[in-house]
Amino acid sequence: MTLIQIIILALVQGITEFLPVSSSAHLILVPVISQWQDQGLAFDVAVHVGTLSAVMWYFRIDIVRMTADWFESIYKRELVGESKLAWAVIWGTIPVGLAGLLFHDFIDTQLRSPLVLAWATIGFGLLLWLADVSGKRERDEHSLNWKDVLIIGLAQALALIPGTSRSGITMTAALLLGLTRTAAARFSFLLSIPTILLAGGYKGLKLLEETAPVDWMSIILGIVLSAITAYICIHYFLKLLDRLGMLPFVIYRLVLGMILLVIFW
Repeated sequence: MTLIQIIILALVQGITEFLPVSSSAHLILVPVISQWQDQGLAFDVAVHVGTLSAVMWYFRIDIVRMTADWFESIYKRELVGESKLAWAVIWGTIPVGLAGLLFHDFIDTQLRSPLVLAWATIGFGLLLWLADVSGKRERDEHSLNWKDVLIIGLAQALALIPGTSRSGITMTAALLLGLTRTAAARFSFLLSIPTILLAGGYKGLKLLEETAPVDWMSIILGIVLSAITAYICIHYFLKLLDRLGMLPFVIYRLVLGMILLVIFW
């Protein structure tokens, strides 16, 4: 990998992992435009590690409280402090984990199509707009009940369809359930931690089966750049979300989807 390739792919991953714009669409489009060869599994794992470290560092105080209260809730067998939110993140991850195990082969063979990606980018973008304009936006993430968590978790499972956007579909579900934009984004980002960990772990296991040499300088640079970019992206997205709303991202998705259709249809 060239230095330019490393920088661009790490920046793209760091920015698009948490914005509701579909990272998979961008990671397919970039090599097509640039005519680069596939960056390889090792680099994919690296940028996943980078984005995971960014979201965990950004929410480090919340994670420490949630983890401590979660262990206490197990000991006392009742909800304690932030343990409800911790349980919500855990239960909300189960649907995507099960769906990944059951449908991974089908998704890889049948849905890894540029046209599927394009239509999903457009369709789920419009659904995000509908949720943003119709949602009541009066609840926070601490008000989620188990039914709400199940709905958001099932929505997250749809993100296995290329072009859906994990953050986009979970925010869409949360907005439809009446959460504020900021609360929907915060819960989506917290929910991303075990999901990215599962995805990165799966790719890591596949990487262990490979015998090709690893370019460690590329790996380290990919981790650092994707982590810094993702952290900045999370910070400003949460800061500007109420002012901007979801419309700019919806418009961007529509344009991106149309570009993909023009290229691949």
